[in-house]
Amino acid sequence: MTWRHALVIDPVAENDPRVHFGSTFTPIDPAAPALSVGELSTQRGDGIFESIGVVDGHPQEVAAHLDRLAHSAVLCDLPVPHLEQWRQAVASAAAEAPAGESVMKLILSRGVEHGPAPTAWITLAEAPDFSVPRTRGIRIVTLDRGFDSEAPARAPWLLLGAKTLSYAVNMAAIREARRRGADDAVFVSSDGYLLEGPTSSLILRIDGRFLTPAPGAGILHGTTQMSLFEELARQGHATAYETLPVDALGQADAAWLVSSVRLAAPVTSIDGAPLAVDTDLTAAMNAYLLSPRD
Repeated sequence: MTWRHALVIDPVAENDPRVHFGSTFTPIDPAAPALSVGELSTQRGDGIFESIGVVDGHPQEVAAHLDRLAHSAVLCDLPVPHLEQWRQAVASAAAEAPAGESVMKLILSRGVEHGPAPTAWITLAEAPDFSVPRTRGIRIVTLDRGFDSEAPARAPWLLLGAKTLSYAVNMAAIREARRRGADDAVFVSSDGYLLEGPTSSLILRIDGRFLTPAPGAGILHGTTQMSLFEELARQGHATAYETLPVDALGQADAAWLVSSVRLAAPVTSIDGAPLAVDTDLTAAMNAYLLSPRD
């Protein structure tokens, strides 16, 4: 991944009345040191983030990503970001994007230990080439997430519905999937319900309906999945959020893992059992996801 641009944001209060915030973010050299050794994002993973796909300089689904950033901030007891300030910072960073696909990361950390304020920054990099998983598909395995579907309500301090910087478990799950001969994973609750992928949302097609696990069980509400559901509904397809047992995987005639940068990757096998790929629909999904979307 080649870093193209970065800027540091001086976070303002959620109710700051200003209209223009250009003076509150500063471009920095993305290859130069920028964080204090006391930064809690690196010491403890104490912060939140969003990854935004950028296509030919256009950042995708900015409003949805900023809303989710604010939701994560509330769950993590971080200052709620000023959405207009961040929107302007996103636009500033996107102006530096090259042609083709890029990935922009928005990061809000608790800051330096005992410091006066949070730390915030944005990075921009060229996106990896995901043409192969988009066209040839991916093999997935199911992995126990280690908590039951009631855990988020019973133990909100687990931050299961927030997009935090603590991604060690997610990366370990992907490594485990590869050890099992797969490309990616889908988490399953300990009481047998489908959740999400380590970095993606799950969509199943069952009896002509497009389904995704309901977000109430600590699932991150996927911006790409929501956008795809809106497009599918416009085309006349039935979509729904449901509490899905693991055996729903065996009822699906097609499935996808979707995310902001990889986009829609069709699933070709689940725990070693082959699954058919709807090539035409997958191509249409990715064409839509690569089109400018606000």
